[in-house]
Amino acid sequence: MPERRGDMTPEHMAEDGNRPAPDAHPAEPAQPIRPLDSIDRDILRILQSEGRASIRSVADRVHVSRANAYARINRLIDDGVIRGFGARVDHERAGQGASAYITLKIVQNSWRTVREQLQALPGAAHIALVSGDFDVLFLVHTPDNRSLRELVLTKLQSIPEVLSTRTLLVFEETALHPDLSPVSTPP
Repeated sequence: MPERRGDMTPEHMAEDGNRPAPDAHPAEPAQPIRPLDSIDRDILRILQSEGRASIRSVADRVHVSRANAYARINRLIDDGVIRGFGARVDHERAGQGASAYITLKIVQNSWRTVREQLQALPGAAHIALVSGDFDVLFLVHTPDNRSLRELVLTKLQSIPEVLSTRTLLVFEETALHPDLSPVSTPP
C-alpha cells in the first residue's frame, strides 16, 4: 500500500520522530471529536515523553498489537489530536539564554494581524490570545538580554496594533508534560 501523508510506518516512528502531522485544512468542515479511551491516552502519554518511540515499543507498553497501535496513532494524527512530533530543546544550550513572557495590549479586533507579525519575530516560541488585564501572552527565547531589549523596544513596539507591553524575565523554567485527564461523560 503506498504511503500517504500522515501515515506512520514503524520505521518512521523509530527513524523520523520529528515528522509533522498532516496540515489542517480550515476550509474543510470540522470532523466530530471522537472520544479517547484509556489506550489512546496511554499512547499520547508515551509519545509526549518519547516522541521517537517505535510502534513496537508503544504497542508493547499499552498491551496491543503493532497493527492496533499503528492504526490508533494514525487515527490520532488524522483526527488532529496529534499535531506533530518534535524535539524538546534546552534553549540555553542552543544559544538562546534569555527568555521572557511578554504581555501585550492590542487594538481591538487586530488579533490575526498581530499574531502573524509576532510569528515572524526571531525567538517566538508561543503566542496566546487570553482574557484579563492584557490581550496576548507571548513567549520568546533570545541569545541575551540585549537581543531581548531590541526585540521588545524596537520590533514589538513598532507594531502599530500593539498599544503596550510588559516584559517578565524567565529566571528558570521546567518543561512539564501535561497529564491527560480522563474523558468525562455527562450525567
